[in-house]
Amino acid sequence: MDDLIIGCGLTGSVIARHLAEQGRTVEIWERRGHIGGNMFDEVDESGLYVHRYGPHVFHTYKEHLRAYMLRFGQWVDFPITCRVRMLGRETPSPFNFQTIDDYYPKDEASALKAALLQAYPGRETATIVELLQSSVPLIRQYADFLFEHDYSLYTAKQWGVSPREIDPSVLARVPVRFSYKDGYFDDPCQMVPVEGYTNWFRSLLDHPKISVTLNLDARTRLALRDGELWVDGRQFEGRVIYTGAVDELLGQCLGPLPYRSLRFEWQTKEERHFQSAALVAYPEVEGFTRITDYSRFPQPRLGGKTSIAYEYPLMYREGQKVEPYYPLLTEESQNLHKRYMEMLRPVRGLILCGRLANFQYYNMDAALENALQVCQRL
Repeated sequence: MDDLIIGCGLTGSVIARHLAEQGRTVEIWERRGHIGGNMFDEVDESGLYVHRYGPHVFHTYKEHLRAYMLRFGQWVDFPITCRVRMLGRETPSPFNFQTIDDYYPKDEASALKAALLQAYPGRETATIVELLQSSVPLIRQYADFLFEHDYSLYTAKQWGVSPREIDPSVLARVPVRFSYKDGYFDDPCQMVPVEGYTNWFRSLLDHPKISVTLNLDARTRLALRDGELWVDGRQFEGRVIYTGAVDELLGQCLGPLPYRSLRFEWQTKEERHFQSAALVAYPEVEGFTRITDYSRFPQPRLGGKTSIAYEYPLMYREGQKVEPYYPLLTEESQNLHKRYMEMLRPVRGLILCGRLANFQYYNMDAALENALQVCQRL
């Protein structure tokens, strides 16, 4: 082989395809028993495609990223809508003017909407952090209400720490809208593959110069010795594209990088739909954060059943049967990641990229763009 790729998720698979099209022979080693990383899906007993590692909708405002995804399969538009169950009723997520109508008397609601439009002229959204810091008491009270009943509770469950310890970018991920616009994303492109993500990956990896080995932990055959890469006891002359966690590559010699993970509780329901939207968040209940109803995704229906998944956040521990999903971004953890990267930088032929290696939370479009940038450098 010319190049070795560790990880068969989006980053590793896109880079593998690029290298193969350049005439290089590529091997991919994947620790799990399937391709596709966290985008892996399959048809379950309800007859629906379910996303085993949480719901995935590809969304982007960049045409070249959309065009890349269309190369390897047929997609269908899916502008996903989400809801939050708060104080016994559902309201749109992200919060919008309907939320104000849902929880405020009519006169107060009108005054609050007018205050928001005046305070943020020409803007469609603001972050909860901005609203909490507003100089307008009415806006600040609204922000406190949202923070008390949703942001603080959801963040505490999702990340297992106080919101004050979390990087502000996390709280800014879901904005507050200044209109009645509904829909979780604003990107003009929002879509899911007609035949599922796993089939899309099969098409992406369908190249004579790509081979994939599953159920293989790279650390059993890959080693670092004196700044050189060794494979199966021999010095490796090619390149190793590593998309896993950098602390595990170095035996966590400086301590583990912190990640949050998820445990899924799956249920099949004898009904056409379980809830009003594909995703409903439950910040005020104990334990789980949200429920996904896969009958709300655009796909063929084989009967009247649906599959739902409860999401329970927990800390990632190596060796457990869970995956490292979300980097726990604190000043301490980001400094630790930098120290690991400095240790690995001198290693000849080692290329670190992707969500885990970069210790970043990437949506699929960001992961794809990162992978394509690596392809250009290669």
